[in-house]
Amino acid sequence: MPASLTSPLPAQRLNDEKLFYVDNIRIVLTILVILHHAYITYGAPGGWYYKEPTTNIAALIPLTLFVSINQSFFMGFFFLLAGFFSYSSYHRKGTQKFITDRVTRLGIPLIFYSFIFSPFLSFLVYRFGKEQPISYYQYLATFDDWIDFGVLWFVAALLLFTIVYVMCGKLFIKWTKKQLPAPTIKTIMLTALIVGILSFIVRTIFPVGWVLKPLGFQLGYFSQYVSLFIIGLLAAKNQWLKHLTYKTGKQALKIALLLFLFFPVFYVIKTKLNIPIEWYSGGFNVFSLLYAIWEQCIGFAIITAFLAIGKQRWNTSSYLLSYMSRRAFAVYIFHPVVLIALALILRNWIADPALKLLLVAPLAVIGSFVLGAIVLWLPGTKRII
Repeated sequence: MPASLTSPLPAQRLNDEKLFYVDNIRIVLTILVILHHAYITYGAPGGWYYKEPTTNIAALIPLTLFVSINQSFFMGFFFLLAGFFSYSSYHRKGTQKFITDRVTRLGIPLIFYSFIFSPFLSFLVYRFGKEQPISYYQYLATFDDWIDFGVLWFVAALLLFTIVYVMCGKLFIKWTKKQLPAPTIKTIMLTALIVGILSFIVRTIFPVGWVLKPLGFQLGYFSQYVSLFIIGLLAAKNQWLKHLTYKTGKQALKIALLLFLFFPVFYVIKTKLNIPIEWYSGGFNVFSLLYAIWEQCIGFAIITAFLAIGKQRWNTSSYLLSYMSRRAFAVYIFHPVVLIALALILRNWIADPALKLLLVAPLAVIGSFVLGAIVLWLPGTKRII
């Protein structure tokens, strides 16, 4: 995620501890966002501006597997990092400066995306995806979906979390006076289990896929997002990353791999019992409970493995990695136009959509970073993005 969202300083300078690996993880997560939306474009479950789904079952299964595993951790990971760096930023800047900075760096992108970028993306799909001969001016004359944060729902949620944190800052300090040791793998997985149960309870009312409009919040995932943002605050206060061990990371990786192998069980259960796939998305049933617990356990394990193993093996930097990290937020904001444009350009190519994905996915990643670099060349953008 962007440095402006997750850290007031370059990550490697926080508390004089080298955190190059956090910047590197941010790059990976940003790339995963692009790939996630590319996979949805060509058949994986989920909502997106333009979809051209494959009907090839041999492709649909790995597409679904990818987005399911990805969804279990990638956005929650962003919230954890945001909470981690928000803690030090708030205590360094003070309330007024911290709020002013966050409103500027989060609010301006939200306004831009909702009132300028989102209508343009919708027009591209309407004009070229649905082949409607209409001008942009004519389209805007009938456009009425002006409050649409799109992929920046994360920014809207982060702004909300930040405001709540500032309002409750004194209580947070009071309740967390005691120094807490870095969690063991048992504590991490127990926390994941609890969050999984909370997710199940929330999804009995707000199943996966239910969106709170116009904010774009899928409340079925917010048990994890809120929990990981708070965990990020606690991690910063108690210096958990500094004390997170490589052993814990290897344990988490083994758990993640075991849980990964369990995923086909859900498909077998669905097939053998002929249950609706929606039962895994929510409702008061054992399948929703099992999936919610599995999702949080594998998600927490992957996050822990990334942090602990990354700290040991990936705590280095280079000009290219630093360059990509600085442009991650711009890439996050603007990648939809690159992905949509590529998909529309290849729309009339007579080929299975799964084959198109093999071409579009890497081009979307490369094109998004190129566009992100161009955006940061524009005057004034570096102060916001």
